[in-house]
Amino acid sequence: WENQTFHSEFILLGIFDHSPTLIFLFSLVLGIFTVALMGNTTMIFLIYLDTQLHTPMYFLLSQQSLMDLMLICTTVPKTAFNYLSGRTTISVTGCATQIFFYASLLSCECFLLTVMAYDRYVAVCHPLRYPSLMSLKVCGLMVASSWNLGSSDGVIDAAATFSFSYCGSREIAHFFCDFTSLLSHACNDTSTFEMVLFICCIVMIVIPVVIIIVSYTRVLLAVIRMGSGEGRHKAFITCSSHLMVVGMYYGTALFVYIRPTSNHSPTQDKMVSIFYTILTPMLNPLIYSLHNKEVTRAFMKVLDRTFIA
Repeated sequence: WENQTFHSEFILLGIFDHSPTLIFLFSLVLGIFTVALMGNTTMIFLIYLDTQLHTPMYFLLSQQSLMDLMLICTTVPKTAFNYLSGRTTISVTGCATQIFFYASLLSCECFLLTVMAYDRYVAVCHPLRYPSLMSLKVCGLMVASSWNLGSSDGVIDAAATFSFSYCGSREIAHFFCDFTSLLSHACNDTSTFEMVLFICCIVMIVIPVVIIIVSYTRVLLAVIRMGSGEGRHKAFITCSSHLMVVGMYYGTALFVYIRPTSNHSPTQDKMVSIFYTILTPMLNPLIYSLHNKEVTRAFMKVLDRTFIA
């Protein structure tokens, strides 16, 4: 099979079979996908339609919702199609496409979460300088940089993964094409690529985490010194929502990508991947909107317009 890498199909073992319990699991995942699809789409449209939400913080939130929407659409529809059709194969082109979008969107969100932490730091610690430090131009450049850096990582990961020859079983012990699962089937020595991957993870995960921790330490100190109880409460609600998302996202990413490939367990990788590719995109809009009065107000405003019309 080594000489037919680019002329064969991979077999995704998936997370479903046709037993009654896993039919329930499939229905659950489909329900989560629907909620994530509706939640992130609603968040994007609310921020676009309501002029009072045209601020850097909500622009960043809309970009995160877009990334989450694209991420869950990269994995779940193919998984659902394979389960319903009984076909478990994916073409090499389809696999490379999944790796590109999956790696790109994960990297984009890593950088975006760092930008969001900086935005909250400036808003709380330097409120008078906020209009200049986080102008729409600066915010747009930061978001564009996040997309560009993430896309570059996706291209590198996809190109590097398919630069190897693959032999033995074509089965991938996952529900989508994850390059860490593919590397275990490579005939070549992948140690150099694994080292490069480790360095990339340091740059895209560990360094942003350090920046986020430093930013929120400064924010926490500033919040404690606030005289206004209302201002302290608002800052705490906004920052705690972001920290909850950061903890879920980076915690699972560190678990999967900082470990050597030889230490990966297919079952563990699948369970953790379900968390940050399916559950997190559903939870993010709920976390950000649950205690956010501006988002609730915008939602009620749109509902009123709909019923009046």
